[in-house]
Amino acid sequence: MMPPQTATAPQTLEKIPTVLVTGAGGQLGYELQQSVPSTLKLVALDSAALDITRRHSIQQAIDQHQPDCIINAAAYTAVDQAEEEDEQAWLVNNTAPALIAQAIAARAERGQHIKMIQISTDFVFDGQQATPYMPDAATDSPLGVYGASKLAGEQTVARYLPDALIIRTSWLYSAHGNNFVKSMLRLMSTKDQLGIVYDQVGSPTWAKTLAQTIWGLIEHNSSGIYHCSDNGIASWYDFAAAIQEEAYALGLLATKIPLRPIRSIEYPTPAQRPAYSVMDKTSTEATLGSTLPHWRHSLRQMLNQLPPTN
Repeated sequence: MMPPQTATAPQTLEKIPTVLVTGAGGQLGYELQQSVPSTLKLVALDSAALDITRRHSIQQAIDQHQPDCIINAAAYTAVDQAEEEDEQAWLVNNTAPALIAQAIAARAERGQHIKMIQISTDFVFDGQQATPYMPDAATDSPLGVYGASKLAGEQTVARYLPDALIIRTSWLYSAHGNNFVKSMLRLMSTKDQLGIVYDQVGSPTWAKTLAQTIWGLIEHNSSGIYHCSDNGIASWYDFAAAIQEEAYALGLLATKIPLRPIRSIEYPTPAQRPAYSVMDKTSTEATLGSTLPHWRHSLRQMLNQLPPTN
């Protein structure tokens, strides 16, 4: 006779959490793809694959990919253009996050929990403060359409999803996409001199710093409002001067040109910008258990990713 067989339950592999990223073609979307932890499965969708302004498109993406978390890295970020295209800015920065949050809330009623991370901005502040803004600082009067629409977006998300994670950042740049750093490099290689605003102060942020912070806060299952920028403060003039100095040392610029500090009123723009938008990151660093890098260090690291000039 054959010995009796003992039935054993088949071994099942634990499901790897899936994170869906909107705005995959942007600076943050790119850096999120470059730095995703091996413990997570990433689905990165650009605007062609996912139109976040359409409810049906959002629902389709959730049905197809079954995400455990959605990072909304898509945004309308053309600050000056937003003053003229205010309907589009509000659609992308407020209506679209609301549609994502509503879709997630509806799934929660059916027992499917999806975490939402909404990326916001230092432009939610009016810039009248002289010390770094805390996450719970007043956001009563953003100065332009961009800031107002982003503030409305984060408030709408928080209303539908009390456990959402909202991360404000500032002066974002990357080796990927269009930004102040790459614009300065282009202008510094073609102009004889430049005038750069010195009376607007904030904190430049490498998109890689933001991406790594997002992954860290997700790991800690953080909720509420957090601030993320590289450490240190700078005016746009300080930032431009550092870009030129670092780029010249790396061979990205053949020569240096004179940079002239100017006041904001000497360089009028359609949108008014905060004079001071430095954010306090104490709670972020405490949660991560580490200090965020200084902006000058991050700038050097990012410039090292660019090809040298011939």
